[in-house]
Amino acid sequence: MKRQIIIALVLLALVAPGAKADEGMWIPVLIEKYNIKLMQENGFKLTAEDIYSINKASMKDAVVLFGGGCTGEFISDKGLIITNHHCGYGYIQNHSTMEHDYLSDGFWAASGEEELPNNGLSVTILKYMEDVTEKVLKGVTDDMDRDKRESVINANITAITSEAIKGTHYLAAVRPFFLGNQYFLIVNEVFSDVRLVGAPPSAIGKFGGDTDNWVWPRHTGDFSLFRVYADRENKPAAYSAGNVPYKPAYHFPVSLAGVKEGDFTMVFGYPGRTQEYAPSYHIRMLKDVIYPKQVEIRGKKISIMEQEMAKDPLVRLKYSGKSFGLANGWKKWIGEIQSLENMNGVTRKEAFEKEFTAWVKADPERTRKYGTILDEYAQIYKDYTHNYLVNVYTNEVFGSAGVEPASLAAAFRRAVEMAQKKDPALEPDLDKELQRLQGYADNYFRNIDINVSRQLFVAVMELYGENIEPGWQADAYRELAASSKGNFAAAAEKLFAKSLFTDEAKVKDLIKNFDPKKVEKDPFYRMALSAAGLIESRIRGGMIEADRRLAELNKLYMAAQMEKGSDRVFYPDANSTLRLAYGKVMGYDSRDAVYHKHQTTLTGVMEKDNPEIYDYDVPDRLRELYEKKDFGRYALNGDVPVCFIANNHTTGGNSGSPVLNGSGHLIGVNFDRAWEGVASDIMYNPAQSRNISLDIRYALFIIDKFAGAGYLIDEMTLVGEPQHTP
Repeated sequence: MKRQIIIALVLLALVAPGAKADEGMWIPVLIEKYNIKLMQENGFKLTAEDIYSINKASMKDAVVLFGGGCTGEFISDKGLIITNHHCGYGYIQNHSTMEHDYLSDGFWAASGEEELPNNGLSVTILKYMEDVTEKVLKGVTDDMDRDKRESVINANITAITSEAIKGTHYLAAVRPFFLGNQYFLIVNEVFSDVRLVGAPPSAIGKFGGDTDNWVWPRHTGDFSLFRVYADRENKPAAYSAGNVPYKPAYHFPVSLAGVKEGDFTMVFGYPGRTQEYAPSYHIRMLKDVIYPKQVEIRGKKISIMEQEMAKDPLVRLKYSGKSFGLANGWKKWIGEIQSLENMNGVTRKEAFEKEFTAWVKADPERTRKYGTILDEYAQIYKDYTHNYLVNVYTNEVFGSAGVEPASLAAAFRRAVEMAQKKDPALEPDLDKELQRLQGYADNYFRNIDINVSRQLFVAVMELYGENIEPGWQADAYRELAASSKGNFAAAAEKLFAKSLFTDEAKVKDLIKNFDPKKVEKDPFYRMALSAAGLIESRIRGGMIEADRRLAELNKLYMAAQMEKGSDRVFYPDANSTLRLAYGKVMGYDSRDAVYHKHQTTLTGVMEKDNPEIYDYDVPDRLRELYEKKDFGRYALNGDVPVCFIANNHTTGGNSGSPVLNGSGHLIGVNFDRAWEGVASDIMYNPAQSRNISLDIRYALFIIDKFAGAGYLIDEMTLVGEPQHTP
């Protein structure tokens, strides 16, 4: 009976009045029921079936999950995709050498033969999604213990997904929504032949660098172009020279009309993770403990990398991707801390919990169902906060951007364990594993500099000792600290000279003549095992149990919030599934007496131009186009629009998402959020939560006028008249 009640509460919460046109990440299959009327009232001119349909081509057919954590969209009937430059950055970097530095110079394929394949890159297209809550919970009863319940649910999910893809080449998964109160079947088509077509130089695609990241006003041409290939039947296929460009069921018309303040906008993409319904205990843990520690250690790493990248172009080539990845989280966390402070985020959560407690106590049945939730949260987070910190910090120290040789050594653990068994039946598997390790090692050494690596080692060792109490440190660290008397610089010299994993030739020889004993003796392998052992023996068990109980509490607390708030519409937290957000082009007040307009232009790029600062060194060709006012049909009042902001609710994973106008035409590519509202993952602030988008006209201008690749624009379906004459 309880299960039926919870399902009913989910539906009641969804259909309740009161949805706003800015906050929310909405499920596309439910737009017809819950959102379309409000969207149309705010300027959307199409129907829900134009957004999501299984009976005809619709917008959802043009949106892809790009790689594992970004979004992209089809902009031609020949499989051409646009996404962010930072989403394609790692693949551009992999193709770059000192002779062909595509990061610095850009890349534009003049023909299909010049388009570059990308090992490991795939795009995923949603075929359909379906509410399967009843099927997932079939056979589940209130008196089941946790393990039995999970067993029944998992068996149901296996049956559901197997049936869904029977006789097809599709992939399927069942994903929980509303923290496990609702389940959807997601059926996808995945393409693995995805080739690089074009990318501007980083001086455009990453203009402003980490300084401007999470900041408005913004002047970054953050885009890159890829093409999806398929077999002759338009189905997914592994890379082959015989593959042909994929023909998508739908591609977005590209608008030249531009945007103005108050225009309807919507973002269609794959937002990764939000925590809108979390209790105050979780928010306090992040704001007061976890984020400050991560900010400190990442800040140190970034400082080392940036210092060395400024000295050597080869080091920049190796570490620019790592530095950007670190800085993206580092700056976001600083912004979240500040935003939560400005909004009194924890206090507001606590005030809601006080109100929630009174509501619960006012009814005996509610007291029975929900009366202990907050007390349990308080008890769990006492230990969980410490364990969470040790887990996060250990990974920051011994992971790929900390003790770098230890991260390489850790990759050999499976091969060592297989070889130790001395089982002839495992030899084929061991050979495959060693082949994998060779590829892993090649990539590792391609992106490593021993001098930088040593400096990182010293820095993270010192911070580890300062921030993690001795009883919770890895044994290998404590031994090293004692033997070196805390002189980690001297220790680094010895370890880096002794280890196999700091020398590419030695690693290649190790893989060719594999001897597990050599690996086991290596100091960085022992360090990696020691860190892993700490996590496995002292942290993971307790965290797994706490996480399982927190998942149960989160589900129950979500149901309770929806019951209490039955007069409002709830949207589920982001979970890397396709969502739609909608709002309007809109500026904002950032602080006292400072108002930010909605649009930036090429003039702003030139105002920031400074050849002495790497992140603001404008390419000569772009300066020339600006000085000559050679803007073509992409002009706006004698300038070129670059970026704009709107109040669409976005998060990580929305990078590369199409930004569409009321007619469903592509007007921009989402790539960031404004600093002041970056805490919208936890608490949306309508006054300052703004998503930052590349104006599609700037991308077209760069492709056409800067790169001379107008043949790519010829593929696109251009619509709308320019807002203003050049």
